Order: sequence, then structure tokens, then C-alpha cells
Amino acid sequence: MATVLFITVCFLAYANGANDNFKGVATLFGSGMANYRLALSWATLTTLAGSSCALFLAQTLMVKFSGKGLASDQLIQSLPFMVAVAGGAGMTVILATRFGFPVSTTHALLGAMVGSTLLATSGHVNLAPLLSNFMLPLLLSPFVALLLAALLYRLQPKLPVFNQDLCVCVEQPDRLLLVDASNTAMIAGLSSTLSIAPQTLCAERDVGFVVGFDARRMLNSLHFCSAGAVCFARGLNDTPKIAALLLLAPGFSLQWIIVVIAVMMLLGGLFNARRVAETMSHKITAITPPQGFSANLTTALLVIFASQFGMPVSTTHVSVGALFGIGLCGGKANTEVIASIALSWLLTLPCAALCSSAIYAAVVGI
Repeated sequence: MATVLFITVCFLAYANGANDNFKGVATLFGSGMANYRLALSWATLTTLAGSSCALFLAQTLMVKFSGKGLASDQLIQSLPFMVAVAGGAGMTVILATRFGFPVSTTHALLGAMVGSTLLATSGHVNLAPLLSNFMLPLLLSPFVALLLAALLYRLQPKLPVFNQDLCVCVEQPDRLLLVDASNTAMIAGLSSTLSIAPQTLCAERDVGFVVGFDARRMLNSLHFCSAGAVCFARGLNDTPKIAALLLLAPGFSLQWIIVVIAVMMLLGGLFNARRVAETMSHKITAITPPQGFSANLTTALLVIFASQFGMPVSTTHVSVGALFGIGLCGGKANTEVIASIALSWLLTLPCAALCSSAIYAAVVGI
């Protein structure tokens, strides 16, 4: 039975990687800043880093997703229960991946836990931890992401770096030429002058030594970094949820659990991420690099914050909420796609519950 549990948890980790690995870099692919292969490589590397750090930074989630409080310890520590939860959640996520729907592994795990518990206890489930520990973060996170991303989107026109090509130049004062004060901001120093101006002015100055930094390129670099931060946060948040299913099983080292789950998530993303990638990158809303940066920054901050405080939010809900918020503000949101994604979220819970119940019944011979 321990071997069966190991296999089902590996299957769940693979399904998670297939559905989730590309979500952080969807804005890179959607805005044209990176092709599919480059975006996927960056997602794989940063997700692996987040999964590795989960061992040290997200152990609170391991305790929550071991099922403590939802049912009796005797039930949640039984191998059939854990096999049913892993199998039910994995089947739900891989089915959604097959149709290109970005769903939440957190949601699937929650539904699988409830389904197995209902069958095993004849309908007796402790709803208090279910509502406080799981439902509230899951319900609130996409709305918070939508509002925060929309706010960042509205602030973009007020920031010059989003509207024109600026450069930062460090020049020797004895070689400095006068520049129109309406087009540049200057800060005098003791031995040099720092000026922030449009690229054309920086390039046209007749000076002997100029060190320039292209602000637009810096913004694009930050976009890449923010995409990596989302993938890192997702690995940090999702790995302990899956690891919790093996936490109480005999014969498994915590270090090796993290390694195995990280590898299976990596493989799932490499081989089965394309359909979800197309949905996230091109079907929710049109994305520009500055908008992508705002969406990624929102997602990364919220997921890392949630991981640090042990709140099981869904990276999927946060990421889709951020993209939808930007699409609404820009008037380019595809409401039909969002409606279908929302429907898939609603179906995740009952689907995972039914799959988990069927597996539990088969395992214990009911």
C-alpha cells in the first residue's frame, strides 16, 4: 500500500506540473517577449528552485494539508485515505490539463479530502477547519489579485518608464552640455552628474564618457524576473501540499519526498504544459510587457505572502485573477474564456470528491 501511495503522489505531482508550471511565464509568452521553449525553460528552472526551498520555508502548509482537523487522526493517517486523496486530485488535475483549463491543485486536494472523509465517516466532516483554513483563502485570493493588478495597471500611465524610452546617464561635469530642462531631470553630484532623459537626448550629447542604462530594457528584465518569482512562489506553495500526503507514511525521508515531487512536477511541465500555456497566454486577455510585469508582480507577492503565513491559496486563482483584472481595465478581457475557467473551478471540487471516493471505496473494498 505504501508503494501505491508513492505512485499516486508522483502522479499528482506530474499532473500539478503539467497544469501549473507554465502559469508564471504565461505573460512572457503572451506578450511575445519569449517563445514557448524559452518561457518553459525559465519556468522549469525557477519552479525547481521554489520546490527546493519549500523544505525550509513552507512547512506550515505540510501540516495543514496532512488533513489534521478535518477528520480523526486515525483516518487521515491511514494509507487508503492518502492514496484516495492523491489519486482523486491527480485525476481531476490531469483531466483539466487535457482540455486546457488552468485549475487549482489546492482546490482538487480539498475536494478529494472531503470526498474521502464523507465516504469513510458516513457524512461526518469537521467543517470549522475546512472554512477557516481552506475556503476563505481560496475564495478571497482571486479578488485580491484582480484588485491589486488593476491598481498597478492604473498606475502605469503615471510612471514615465512605462511610456517612453528613458536612459540613465552618468557624465563628467566638465564635459556636460546643457539640455532642455523640460525633457530631462538632473541631479548634480560632487564629481559627476546623474541625468534621466529620453534615449535620443542621451545618445545625441557630445560628451566623451557616458554610461547609459536603457530603462525599457530594465523593465523587460524585471518582467522576466517577476515571471520567475511567480514560478518560484508556486513551487514553494504547491510542493508542501503534495508532500503532506507522504509525510505520515512509513519509510519516506522528508528530503527525498521534496526531491521526488520536484522532479515529477518538472517532468509534467516539460511534457504536458502546452494546452494550459495557450489558454493562459493568449485566450484570457491581450498582454503587453508592462501589463505582464504588473500581473506577475501581483501574483508573486500574494503567493509568497500566503506561503510564509501558511495560507493555502491557489496560484492559479491568483494568476488568472491578476490577468483578468488587467484585461478588464484595458477592455480586452475575454469574458467567455473567464466564464469557462470559472466553471472548471466550480467543477473541480465535486469532480475530485467523486474520484477520491471511488478510489477509497476500491482500496478498502467497500
